[in-house]
Amino acid sequence: MTVNGLPAAGTPPLVTQDSSSLLARYYHLVAEAASRYEPSATGGDFEPSMRLPELDAKLAEFLSPATAGLHDLGEYRGLPLRLLDLRQNPHTQTTKTFASLIIVARAVRYIQETGRPLVLFSPSSGNKAVALRDAVARALTSGLVQQEQLRVVTLTPAQTTGKLRRSVLSEDPELRALNPVFVLNDAPPEAVKQVGQEFKRLHADSGNDQFQLWHSLRLENYRAADIVRACFDYEFGQAGHTDVRTVHAHAVSSAFGLLGYASGIEMLKERGHQVADPSFLLVQHLATCDMVLHTLNGSFDRGNVPEYVKLPDGAWVQDASAHFPQRTWSPWETLEHTFYTHEPPTAPEMSGLISANGGKGVVVSLLECMERYAECRELLQKSSVTLPEDPRRLTEWSLVMAVTGVLNAIDRGLLPDADGVTIHASGTYGMDDYAPLPNEWINYVDNAGHILDTVLNKAGS
Repeated sequence: MTVNGLPAAGTPPLVTQDSSSLLARYYHLVAEAASRYEPSATGGDFEPSMRLPELDAKLAEFLSPATAGLHDLGEYRGLPLRLLDLRQNPHTQTTKTFASLIIVARAVRYIQETGRPLVLFSPSSGNKAVALRDAVARALTSGLVQQEQLRVVTLTPAQTTGKLRRSVLSEDPELRALNPVFVLNDAPPEAVKQVGQEFKRLHADSGNDQFQLWHSLRLENYRAADIVRACFDYEFGQAGHTDVRTVHAHAVSSAFGLLGYASGIEMLKERGHQVADPSFLLVQHLATCDMVLHTLNGSFDRGNVPEYVKLPDGAWVQDASAHFPQRTWSPWETLEHTFYTHEPPTAPEMSGLISANGGKGVVVSLLECMERYAECRELLQKSSVTLPEDPRRLTEWSLVMAVTGVLNAIDRGLLPDADGVTIHASGTYGMDDYAPLPNEWINYVDNAGHILDTVLNKAGS
C-alpha cells in the first residue's frame, strides 16, 4: 500500500547498495524476481536453481559492467525523446550483459554448492554468445570459479560471424579449447536453435557425467535481469510520473527486454510504489516482423504484410500501411541478422500488454535507416552513444532501427496519445569498436554431432 503517494512503512528498500551497477543496486529485487521463475522439477531439462549467491564485494565487482544511462535527446515534432542506454559494457556493447551476468551468477552458486563442473551452452545470433563469454571470463578473472569448473559453448550462424569478439577466453590456448566457439555452416540463422536442441539430446544420450550441461534459453533467465530497467527508470527517469504517458521503444526479436521492464513495473507496484503503466513501440525488420504482425492482427500470417510494387529505380514501395516501410530495397529484407526469430512464443503476452496499455508496432527497412542515418547520428550525439560517420562501418543496427522506427512512427501519427518516448538502446557497435575473433579460432560445423565430439574430447583430455 502507499501513504501520500509514498511506500508504506515496512516496505523493503528499493536500493540494495549504492552502486552504478543496476544488478548490484537492485540486487534484492532481482533475487526476488528470479525466485518467482524457479524451473519446473518435471521439465526434464537441467537448469540450476534461480537462487543467486549472497552479494559480497567480489560478486559486486563481477556485476559491475551492468550500468545504464538516461539521456534527453530533445524533441521531435514536439514530442520529448529520451534514451535509456543499456549497452555501456565495452566488451559487449549490448544489453545482453545484464541477463548473462545473472545466468553466470546462478551457475557460480550451483558450482559452489555441488562442486560439479558446469558447461553453459547457448545457440545465439551473436550478441548473447558474446555476452555469455564475457560473463564467464569475468567469473574466472574475479576468482568466483576455476576454469575447469565453468565453461561456455556457443553456436552462432555463419551470417553473424563478424560479431564474434576476441576476449580473455580466446587469447589463452587452454581457455580457447575449454570454451569453444562454433559457427553453423550453410544454414538459415534460426537453424542454430534446432541444432542446439539436437546437441542437448545427443549429450543426454551419450551418458557423459563429467559435467552438467545447461542449455540456457528459457525466457525467465532473461526476464529476471531485465526488471532493473524499470527500477532505474523509476528512480531516475519517467516511470514514477503516473500523469505522463511514455512509450517505450525497442528493436525486438522476442521482446525479452520489454517483458522484463513490464515485470519490473508490476513488482514496483507490489512494493507500494506508484508507477505508470508503459506503452510500447515494437520495432522490427521485414525478414522477421512476426511480433508486429501479431500486435496488429493477432496472428503471424505474412499475408497481412502489405503488397509491395517495384519501381524502375529498383526500390519497392507501398502506401497501404503506416506500420510497414514505405520504401525498401527488398520486401523480404534482413536488415540486422540478430533478429531471426519466427513466431516467438512471447508474442501473445506482448500483444496483450499493448492492447491493455497502448502502443504500436512498426517495421523499418535498411533504405529508411540509411535515409535517416545522419538524423539518428545527430540525435544520439546528445547521449553517450557515438555512431560511426560512415554507416558501412556499423555492424549492429539495433539502435538505429529503434530510432528510425520512432521517427517514422511520429511522422505517421502512430503515437497520438504519447507524452514522450523512451528509446531502449539495446545494442550498437561498429567495426572500430572491437577486435574480431580470428577465423582460425572458430569451429565451423555442419551438425550437432560435430559439436558434441569437440566438447567431449576436451572434457576427457
